[in-house]
Amino acid sequence: MMRTRKLPPVLSVWANRNFAIFMAGCIPNYITFWMQKVGIGWLAWELTHSPFWLGVVTAVDLMPLLVLAPFAGALADRWEALKQFRVTQICVLLHGVALPVLYFTGLMRIEVLIALSVYSGIIYPFNSTARLAILPRLLPRAEFATGIGLDSAFFHGSRFIGPAIAAVIIPVFGVGATFLVNAIGSANMLTALWFVELRPSEGEPRKAKNIFADVGEAFSYIRNQGGIATIFMMLTVASAFTRPIQDMMPALAGDVFHSGAVGLAWLTSSLGIGAMISAAWIASRGRISGLTMVIISGAFNVSIGVAGLVATDQLWIGIVCAVLTGFSLNTMSTSVQTLVQSSVSDDMRGRVMSLYIMIFRGAPAFGSLLIGIASSHFGLRITFAVAACMSLITGLIAFPRRRRLAAELEKDAHVR
Repeated sequence: MMRTRKLPPVLSVWANRNFAIFMAGCIPNYITFWMQKVGIGWLAWELTHSPFWLGVVTAVDLMPLLVLAPFAGALADRWEALKQFRVTQICVLLHGVALPVLYFTGLMRIEVLIALSVYSGIIYPFNSTARLAILPRLLPRAEFATGIGLDSAFFHGSRFIGPAIAAVIIPVFGVGATFLVNAIGSANMLTALWFVELRPSEGEPRKAKNIFADVGEAFSYIRNQGGIATIFMMLTVASAFTRPIQDMMPALAGDVFHSGAVGLAWLTSSLGIGAMISAAWIASRGRISGLTMVIISGAFNVSIGVAGLVATDQLWIGIVCAVLTGFSLNTMSTSVQTLVQSSVSDDMRGRVMSLYIMIFRGAPAFGSLLIGIASSHFGLRITFAVAACMSLITGLIAFPRRRRLAAELEKDAHVR
């Protein structure tokens, strides 16, 4: 009698209808979102040729997130997350349509682009928090780790893959193409949401009247959960001081490797390749156990990759180090999200994950500003060498506590 071969978790998880539909909407939209971010930055430069206005466009997109993210998480814990996601995705689609319409009709001005960036910055925390709150209700507990790992891998991998694709599309088709592609991606996401059905949440939505108390409770929760606080700290350092390497690639290609546009394409693509390898590896693991050590190892590997990038002017060595950097940064981000999603309780999920979003989006923006200022005074090599040391230090701090952290974060690898 033939024995039926069981599919690996990374394949069998797609048999869940709701998860498959949800991811069919999310994956393309993750990539097109980051493509559009590159397009917006390039458009701001085309309109003004001013680093100041380029920084303004980035800042006004970020500022609402830093203020609203904790409240978006509190709302997601109180309200029906799927309804919140649908409503905010409609708002996202409106933004996605407005960009190409205004661009191709010749009505785009820097003031209009800034206004659209403010609008996007207001919508983003409510949209992203709802998305993260939905994910655990798409799968049975036995497949929770695999589902989170896949979503997290695709989400963080897109942070590198999207810009790499945009770098190819913009010279050929123009910046407007990134806007059109993202409008399609946003529409696809909204369509998928209308076919998703969620399993009942464990526990009732919160009915507390004081939303500020809800936000304060989230910070207390993280402070008392030592494991979450530690890996959030590690991710903050990596995001603020080493992730900006991606934004500084044009300067590295020109000043460090003296390779121009060709070198920039190779280095940027190498970051994306490293992230894709990381995404495939994390997704294929299909389990929570061991991710704490993966995060700690990632801190060490990031420091090696970044240090290697600024220690040589040989492009081929830089390419290898860029692959390692992209792999390590994506592995850290994916593993942190997976562990936090797996360990946090349902009634705190929206608020805790909203703080994760603040780190993922906010820290690199502020880090790029600090790296830019420091580089203008000390040069790229010294600045990123210091950044690599900071990542190394977080790994050295966490390594002696690895067993206790694993006990706190990897216990009960399912939704509680």
